[in-house]
Amino acid sequence: MRKKRIDISVFVIALILLVSALPYHVQAQFKYKWMNVGSLHNWYSEVGCEVEEGRSSAAHQQDGLQWPALFPYQDSQAAKAMWVGAKNFTDERGGLYTYKVAHIGPRVTGQGEFYPVEFKMVSRFDAPRIFVDGLLSFEKNVEIDEIDPDIPCDRMIVNTSNSLLGVTMTRKIMQFSIPNNDNYMVYDYVYTNTGNIDDDEEIELPGQTLTDFYIFFQYRLASCFNTRYAIANGTGWGMNTMIDFRGDGTENPATYGDPPDENFRAGFVWHGYFPDRDDKSYDNIGGPIWNPASYVADYDTVGRLGAPQFVGLLTIYADKSPTEKIDDASQPSTTGWYGSDLPETSGNDPYNVKKMEREYGWMSYGNMIPRHAWAVEPSGDFAAQKTGPNLDLSPPMAGKPGGFSIGNGYGPYTLGPGESIHLIMAEAVNGLSTEKCIEIGKQYKNGEIDAYTKNTLVLTGKDSLFKTFRNAIANYESGYDLPKPPKPVKLFSIDGGGDRISLSWQLYDDPGDIASIKIYRNAGEYNNPFKPAELIYEAGSTETGYDDLTPVRGIGYYYYLVVKGTDGLESSRYYTQSYDPAYLKRPQGSKMDQIRIVPNPYILSSSSQRLRFPGDPDKLSFFNIPGQCRIRIYTESGELIKTIHHTDGSGDDYWKATTSSNQVVASGIYIAHIEVTEDIINQATSTRLFKKGESKILKFVIIR
Repeated sequence: MRKKRIDISVFVIALILLVSALPYHVQAQFKYKWMNVGSLHNWYSEVGCEVEEGRSSAAHQQDGLQWPALFPYQDSQAAKAMWVGAKNFTDERGGLYTYKVAHIGPRVTGQGEFYPVEFKMVSRFDAPRIFVDGLLSFEKNVEIDEIDPDIPCDRMIVNTSNSLLGVTMTRKIMQFSIPNNDNYMVYDYVYTNTGNIDDDEEIELPGQTLTDFYIFFQYRLASCFNTRYAIANGTGWGMNTMIDFRGDGTENPATYGDPPDENFRAGFVWHGYFPDRDDKSYDNIGGPIWNPASYVADYDTVGRLGAPQFVGLLTIYADKSPTEKIDDASQPSTTGWYGSDLPETSGNDPYNVKKMEREYGWMSYGNMIPRHAWAVEPSGDFAAQKTGPNLDLSPPMAGKPGGFSIGNGYGPYTLGPGESIHLIMAEAVNGLSTEKCIEIGKQYKNGEIDAYTKNTLVLTGKDSLFKTFRNAIANYESGYDLPKPPKPVKLFSIDGGGDRISLSWQLYDDPGDIASIKIYRNAGEYNNPFKPAELIYEAGSTETGYDDLTPVRGIGYYYYLVVKGTDGLESSRYYTQSYDPAYLKRPQGSKMDQIRIVPNPYILSSSSQRLRFPGDPDKLSFFNIPGQCRIRIYTESGELIKTIHHTDGSGDDYWKATTSSNQVVASGIYIAHIEVTEDIINQATSTRLFKKGESKILKFVIIR
């Protein structure tokens, strides 16, 4: 039932038109939540669909569908849309529309067309808490709204939103953390003709039967952000995106030679050849990183394949009609590829009659022939592709300059008052492993394999995606009866000390079904694709702590725990991954004249800094300092530029050569004043090591 009034007064119409005319990035933002307990991470909006730059006006365009989410810049989502439309629609005040469409995305927020009602995160158990030196450590903050141990998945977002058509959308977004099923999301949609409520009169307005009702999704995908500037910025917009389908009409499997075991209904994309770039010295299918851009880590110079992702949208179930609750194999009835920058992708307006007619034409177009990938490369040998995917075509496809998006339309349905349509879909990402991306990329850059061989290997990622599709279908057909992995630890604390980094944890339940707790560690960075995490210890089920005695001073360490059950299943690393570094700290000094500033001079451009502090290069070290002190840093002229309050009792602290206002300092001579802030007693001898107020002045040099 609609919970918000659709007031068609002149004032509100003017207001809606004004808001819809604003650029999408300055319109009001909706709340969002992350799904992040598996290898695929994505954010979701309370309005009901994830539009371009919908999470933040400052967000980059590729934002979401991160896989493998452990590593940086793995986003493949550029923009999405969900429209609902019908013919011969009469609004609450008697206005008749031959075509009526309500929109979310790709470049309109849905404000004034969809109205969020419910948006909650449900989990089988509370979210684990990870602490590094007493501070919460997380990459994506997730708040659990409800605990339900009986949900079929690990986490589920429940989202309800009403629309101008009097149709209420409820979607359940489900994620599983068990391997081979943690790289897809299941979307369970129900669209119900609820009618509307006039809040002024506090009466229910009679619902109407919706004729030729369609549900339409548009997905602008771009694999992936890791190559956006390494290849060319246009790849970030999907100008290089290749689109293919399965199950798109009865005639197409024979036309394109689809194997019998690929009879599912899906659209999918990959990083195709993109000729519109400056550096044409290599073939860029799969996104080899030959000449890293500034944001790419300096170790990434071997030609690693930066875009192995195959991204797809799978239809698992679609009602035949509101009264025939059986799967209709002909749905989606519309499958196609639509120009991502056509007028229909922005400025969408539920009162623009002519534009809604064109939009409805997209929704009800049918199965588009040829498939996009085959229009680009008619031979079907996509490893040999040399034509850009952003074809210059006439409507309705019309692609340049921004490439193409997948379109899926479900309908037409006749939806009477109170009736509903049920859809189940899965969105999945898979492809070559990180190890294979490095291996194949090296071989190609070193001339050991040619471009065609490299491309053939990249395209095997399609098989991995299709395996994921089959896993999702099998999961659904089993009633989501996947084995449940053990719960992760409830609390994980990481604390740097003078001679060790101490780890401690707490379990949710009795350890009866737990075989062990495995401790993994990364040095320098938690997400370096060239340095997988190492297993440093496997604790027994009743152990609650471990002291890591092997860290190297000055290097940051990242940890995660995996709980292994007696059945062999393991909890996901994403529950307990730490995202802040823990350091081995020196014991405090015993005399003020032991204090050292290292290095001195501090040469910011020196590559040795990267060797000394992998993953954290730009910092100056203060060694052998008192455990409780204040470090004031001055310019040679006496201007105070930074104050460091050192309170952890160790003999180490660091400065990243920035002022209190985060400005990078210039070359020159600097002065450090180290002052003891409280009396410090040697507990073994009961003698005083430092007296409050003692101080030391040291000079050091910074060279840029």
